[in-house]
Amino acid sequence: MVPSKRQGPRKAKTATTAGKLSKALRALADPDIAAHSQRFFKTGKGEYAEGDKFLGIRVPVLRKHAQQFEDLPLDQVRRLLESRYHEERLCALLLLVRKFGKGDEAERTAIYNLYLNHTHYINNWDLVDSSAHHILGPYLDHRDRQVLYELSDSSSLWERRIAIMTTLHFIKQDQFDDTLKIAVRLLRDDADLIHKAVGWMLREVGKRNPVVAKAFLKAYYRQMPRTMLRYAIEKFSDNQRQRYLQGQV
Repeated sequence: MVPSKRQGPRKAKTATTAGKLSKALRALADPDIAAHSQRFFKTGKGEYAEGDKFLGIRVPVLRKHAQQFEDLPLDQVRRLLESRYHEERLCALLLLVRKFGKGDEAERTAIYNLYLNHTHYINNWDLVDSSAHHILGPYLDHRDRQVLYELSDSSSLWERRIAIMTTLHFIKQDQFDDTLKIAVRLLRDDADLIHKAVGWMLREVGKRNPVVAKAFLKAYYRQMPRTMLRYAIEKFSDNQRQRYLQGQV
């Protein structure tokens, strides 16, 4: 009998940390892309993302890293979400979306609570749009949705955008009530990014049910900011669009 080889002690598996992911991302930083992103995402003085900092990493690269680091513990994802760099926050949100999709009820609840407790870090339209309807939407499927109405009344532009963008999940299930009710609450919002988001969601309602969308527009189109209306009627015929824009519906 051949004697078995003596095995040495097993090496402990190195824990995945936010620091490792951050180091990997910062190694990919591109100053030219960062400079373009800072202009594109309006980070100048007085603009909606004033002072935000970018590394200069494209979204597909961030998605790849979110996949590679999807075993990152939730407390480490939270640390990444609290980063001063936009791309690290976006990567954290992409991680939360992946973990939410695969998580059990307890983990989903933890992610939902983490998300709501960190909305001040979800502070640009791409961060909101890539996460809200993937996390808050499905979590609220069979729950009270009052939190969305509270967010829609927030002084935070981003919380108001989270409120309306979350309803994309419900629209895809042919549930339009929350979208329409929140849209009414946001009709007089003074932020262009809210006008665009509301108009976009109304357009999505119209794709699923033109009758519902047109009934809403008939009731409210005269009150809607021009940008909101233009987004909402974007897929209408030229003649229909002109009638709405000229107040002849």
